[in-house]
Amino acid sequence: MKKTTHLMFLVGLFLVNALSAQETEKFDFDLSQLDIPYQKFVLSNGLTLIVHEDHKAPIAAVNVWYHVGSKNEKFGKTGFAHLFEHLMFNGSENFDDDYFQAMERIGATDLNGTTNFDRTNYFQNVPKSALDVALWMESDRMGHFKDAISQEKLDEQRGVVQNEKRQGENQPYGKFFDLVTQSCFPNGHPYNHTVIGSMEDLNAAALDDVKQWFNDYYGAANAVVVIAGDVDAEEIYQKVVDHFGDIPSGPPVTHYGSYVAKRTGEIRQVQQDRVPQSRIYMVWNVPEWGNPEAFDLDFVAGALAEGKNSRLYKRLVYDEQIATSVSAYNWENEIAGIFVIQANVKPGVDNMVVENAIKEELAKFLKDGPTSGELKRIKTDYFAGFTRGIERIGGFGGKSDILAMNTVFGGAPDFYKTRLKGMKDASISSVKSVANKWLSDGVYVLHINPFPDYETTGKDVDRSALPEVGPAATVAFPQLERATLSNGMKVVLAQRNTVPLIEFRMIFDAGYAADQYAKAGTANLT
Repeated sequence: MKKTTHLMFLVGLFLVNALSAQETEKFDFDLSQLDIPYQKFVLSNGLTLIVHEDHKAPIAAVNVWYHVGSKNEKFGKTGFAHLFEHLMFNGSENFDDDYFQAMERIGATDLNGTTNFDRTNYFQNVPKSALDVALWMESDRMGHFKDAISQEKLDEQRGVVQNEKRQGENQPYGKFFDLVTQSCFPNGHPYNHTVIGSMEDLNAAALDDVKQWFNDYYGAANAVVVIAGDVDAEEIYQKVVDHFGDIPSGPPVTHYGSYVAKRTGEIRQVQQDRVPQSRIYMVWNVPEWGNPEAFDLDFVAGALAEGKNSRLYKRLVYDEQIATSVSAYNWENEIAGIFVIQANVKPGVDNMVVENAIKEELAKFLKDGPTSGELKRIKTDYFAGFTRGIERIGGFGGKSDILAMNTVFGGAPDFYKTRLKGMKDASISSVKSVANKWLSDGVYVLHINPFPDYETTGKDVDRSALPEVGPAATVAFPQLERATLSNGMKVVLAQRNTVPLIEFRMIFDAGYAADQYAKAGTANLT
């Protein structure tokens, strides 16, 4: 028993010392362990190829990024980028069939395509033996696609996208992003509309418009191809030249730089939705993807709402039990970002109780910054997540995805090292400074409340004929009081005491009929 007690004491002492060390020691992590070796090639037609060799399994990830998203859409033509993503799976000029079925037959996994504000990507993992098939398919829809677009395919995928839009907006709180994009980004800003676009614009999308979109943005020079896995870089380069080398570069594409629509003051909106409980959103406009200040904002989100020991979760959900959930995230996009705090209000609790609690905790954070323990926890979580991600060659967060993203948005496949260093070097003072710069003003507050359960009476009046008009009502006018001033002006007073208002009106016995004694129009001019 004494040995057990002594052992427990030593374990406890170790844990206390470890926690104390976390509060004071600098975060120590060897960034060289997270290196993703690659070779970069640029074909003569402008196509960028990134190759990463990973020989642990006989598979390869093919990830194609086109530097075009909804921010490239013109007014009145929203939703084109996402609609086109769907069309690209419907067959090309030399393979006029469903891409999903063809790729699944060769054993493809992690197979999909996505569109956001800034880019459209297509990705799949395939057995090494099927890599040529994947390259043939991707190159055929990049270089041989326009003539495969038919009115029938356009109408079909238009319907699919519109149904997707309905499904998304009919989900609880589904109109949030519509309201955020319109309220947080001014008219004319590329992020002023959602990625999926409007029903009206989707209905108006014509076949020629869609083909023009392909011509404008799907050229080789506006694309990055990343291949990672059990491959040889020089061999892959030759395969890509063979498959993609004859594809035209496409026209020059204009890309935005940083365009952060920082706001001042407070904007408030209230929406009703068919939801079981109220939800509060608080949103700030913040820096773009890759901005060092965006790295620090990740620590703000982590300290406020990441994990059950985070500040907002502990107070709102655990201690005071005024909310059922709370989250915070820094959503980075290529030219601007938004920082979001979200809380579901416990039924029966006033929204303002929760909102004020959020503001109080945020004010404390702005005043004191994060603790060293919070920094260490968030850094550990981040590096653990990144490390887990690069175990995979494909899919979201895998090595091919990281290399493609950093090439398109950061200008270099290894720009991710800049973020890793920024996350490692973040300090209490840097996080506090950035938080005050971006989150002390310019908040957009949205309350989404349950739509009440209204009921009808179940009865209606007789509508077979118009009702009869009743007898005329009697009208009681005020007693008029009259007087004449010494200059001959007559005064009439009609007195009512319903409102504290005095109204004067002066009438002269001379209108346009008096023009007979003067030039026509004199009375009106007077």
